[in-house]
Amino acid sequence: MLVNKLVKTNDLYDCQVTYLKDLFENSEYPWEMLPKIKELIASLLETGIEGFTLLKEGVLVGKNVKIADTVTIEAPAIIGHDTELRPGAYIRGNVITGSGCVMGNSSEYKNCILLDKVQTPHYNYVGDSILGNKAHTGAGTICSNLKSDGKPVVIRGEEKIETGLRKIGGILADGADVGCGSVINPGTVIGKNTSVYPLTSLRGVYPANCIVKSQNEYILREER
Repeated sequence: MLVNKLVKTNDLYDCQVTYLKDLFENSEYPWEMLPKIKELIASLLETGIEGFTLLKEGVLVGKNVKIADTVTIEAPAIIGHDTELRPGAYIRGNVITGSGCVMGNSSEYKNCILLDKVQTPHYNYVGDSILGNKAHTGAGTICSNLKSDGKPVVIRGEEKIETGLRKIGGILADGADVGCGSVINPGTVIGKNTSVYPLTSLRGVYPANCIVKSQNEYILREER
């Protein structure tokens, strides 16, 4: 099967979030953004974002954000317009979302970016990860962000890329859809509009427009 395992930012994402566009445009690879999240939020807190209000020290929220009573938000964080934080969601800091996201019940988020209309509805862990527009993770899906040996993460696509970072979770492109109970191993890249079967352990780089049946088996979607 001849496919391109794309890993550059502009091949994976179409960022239309105004306060994130510069970050995406100036990062050749998406994982380069992870160490910059905290600094970006600090800058945005200082300058403000039109239409956002300060929920508490270090936390900006957009319009029509729904926050359940049992949600915990640790600063710093920016939560985009029309986003829903369901009961038990735990925002651990250094989190930025676009608009229309769902941050699910009993789910945890740390040092991550969610673009517009990302859905992580149930029992998810999203650490040191970047989720593209309309990306979706099924119930119980985990973005594992630390290798068992603690060594820096290597992206293994058409060539090996040394990131120098100990913590990288999932890199999910626009429209990626991961089935329930899956584990996204550190540094896994899932291409645009690629879907993953439930209960899959993912590792490496998966191309765009595919259906992933197991860690090493995927097929191109049929054109309609």
